[in-house]
Amino acid sequence: MMEGSLSKWTNVMKGWQYRWFVLDENAGLLSYYTSKEKMTRGVRRGCVRLRAAVIGIDDEDDSTFTITVDHKTFHFQARDGSERERWVRALEDTIARHGRRERWSRCVPAPAHRHGDLERRIAEADAYLQIMIELVSKMNTRVSELPDPQEKNKGQVILDHSNAMLDNIKHSIVLLQIAKNTVNPVNGVYQGPTNPSQEHIKEDLSPRVELGSECRELSSPTHVIQPLDHIDSPRQAMSLLVPDTSYSSSEGEDDFYDADDEPADSVVPGPSASRTCGAEGASEQEATPPAAVDLPRTRDGEIDYDALYEDDSDSDLGSMENHGSVVTHLLSQVKIGMDLTKVVLPTFILERRSLLEMYADSFAHPDQFVKIVDMPTPRDRMVQVVRWYLSSYHAGRKSQVAKKPYNPILGEIFRCHWDLDGESVENNPAKQEVGDGPVPWCSPDQLSFVAEQVSHHPPISAFYAEHVNKRIQFDAWVWTKSKFLGLSIGVHNIGRGLVTLLDLEEEYTLTFPNGYGRSILTVPWIELGGSVVIECQQTGHKANIEFLTKPFYGGKKHRVTCEVFAGADKKPYYTAQGEWNTRMEGRWTESGRSEVLFDVSHMRARRKRVAPVSRQAGGESRRVWRHVTAALRAADTDSATAAKRRLEQAQRDAAKRRADAGDKWITQLFSPKGEEGWEYNEPLSKRTERSKSPERKAPENEAR
Repeated sequence: MMEGSLSKWTNVMKGWQYRWFVLDENAGLLSYYTSKEKMTRGVRRGCVRLRAAVIGIDDEDDSTFTITVDHKTFHFQARDGSERERWVRALEDTIARHGRRERWSRCVPAPAHRHGDLERRIAEADAYLQIMIELVSKMNTRVSELPDPQEKNKGQVILDHSNAMLDNIKHSIVLLQIAKNTVNPVNGVYQGPTNPSQEHIKEDLSPRVELGSECRELSSPTHVIQPLDHIDSPRQAMSLLVPDTSYSSSEGEDDFYDADDEPADSVVPGPSASRTCGAEGASEQEATPPAAVDLPRTRDGEIDYDALYEDDSDSDLGSMENHGSVVTHLLSQVKIGMDLTKVVLPTFILERRSLLEMYADSFAHPDQFVKIVDMPTPRDRMVQVVRWYLSSYHAGRKSQVAKKPYNPILGEIFRCHWDLDGESVENNPAKQEVGDGPVPWCSPDQLSFVAEQVSHHPPISAFYAEHVNKRIQFDAWVWTKSKFLGLSIGVHNIGRGLVTLLDLEEEYTLTFPNGYGRSILTVPWIELGGSVVIECQQTGHKANIEFLTKPFYGGKKHRVTCEVFAGADKKPYYTAQGEWNTRMEGRWTESGRSEVLFDVSHMRARRKRVAPVSRQAGGESRRVWRHVTAALRAADTDSATAAKRRLEQAQRDAAKRRADAGDKWITQLFSPKGEEGWEYNEPLSKRTERSKSPERKAPENEAR
């Protein structure tokens, strides 16, 4: 057993309350009491049954955690991160142990005659044990009566060995009883010795906590207390110690639910009834796939991959309960805090675009980016950087339901460009091409973008954007690190971005928030959290941005606050707040003037222009993932999984060939900068400096 103090949230008092907790790992039960003294008297306040429970933590808070079970969510708070870690690990181990026991008992039921035979054998062993106890007792009397000291010493040696053998046999019988109860458990609880003569063995092996009458309740909505006088057998009495559902005896049902969520939102899918036992869950059955979807075709009858990628319609995952067996199997393979980089996630959660293309979609409002140059003062330019930065996250999301973009393969590249509002030069015969840069065939009046997957372990993406005529560029790299948090998945974005205004000689460095896939057991949704800093060393202006995660009690989703400072000023000259996915409002502190920082309902996302798949090189994103994308659009999960596995296997084979040959991977468009950063090889700034040199060599155009 494990015990100690924690705070527990109650909706009745709307706050944290001290409780003393006892974790019974054998019973799979977390009981809590108003004090340690009440625990010793057995006055239990409530309990949480851990069978099929799910532990959750918040990466933005190092002391709280949740347990979701029986359609209820309990919230707990430890003193610090290390104490939370100790409780979470113990709870995870208990849940895993009872999950394995349940799966084993479901998959391999014990034949009745075998169980009966085991009981008979245990009874026989117990009978022989009683005989041995009597013989050793007689030997003890005989040795004590020996008059000769030398003979008495010899007899004592034999007696010591006999007692040691007797202790081993006692423990062996207890282990046999544990095995019997594991094969045929009652309510998932080890029953303990049933023979009165073995109670002393039980006392030696199992420390106990005195339990009050409310802990011996029959499972019923009203928790009617049943005195033990009416229980027919010790086995039945022990089984009553674990109720069929978690409960709180005095705080009411509201104690279990998040304040702003419906109870159904907390449902944890149990093991699917259709689940069968097999190697590594290979024979688990997924939910019935939706009806096949007709794919767009060219005039030649071939799949029109370009139309597939331009099709923004997407089928929602719906509730993850529809995929209960797959999700349950996945959760059984991971622990709280585990790095998910090498964990294979199910195909049905994939979004039909590469992560590199998702970064490009953050520029879906290109006018907001290039407008930075047009702002007249350093303050206006910093506020415009903030406006572009915060509105870009909405542009980068295509669905309210959290889905995972494809993990780019090593060396994968994505290129695209945008027209600005009111300017369409794509089909203009007189269009002037820049001839170099990330997209050589775009015009100087278009915003161009390129991204490359420069590393696989760790997974690092580097990307670059520029507008030639506006003389602005953006260089960035991001390393994503995923972590399992129980009820959510956290993605830490480690990296940096740099906005450069060439004519003004200003550079704005920025960081990225963390991302969270919440409610992964029901309907997943995206949340951003963490602190971001945007800073310009040349002007001394700085913006502190906080992406606020939703508290479990009250509060709104997707909240953001921002304060912008000049130099060493302690008072911000501009503040903003709102939701990053809908609307934010700003206020100039000195004048008191308020304004709409951005409103996504009034911002039209510009369609990015991408070269046709048929004209793309083999390593470009849409060509790489075209078969996976087509299968997902057709709702053919099996084909999508097979296509994805072929790509992954090709990557492994290529990595092995490089290792065998002693070759290192060479990036194409980006190079390392410093200890961990990356930069584009041919940024606009470098090409501009080179053009000023009289001995400039003509740059080599990138393949169109």
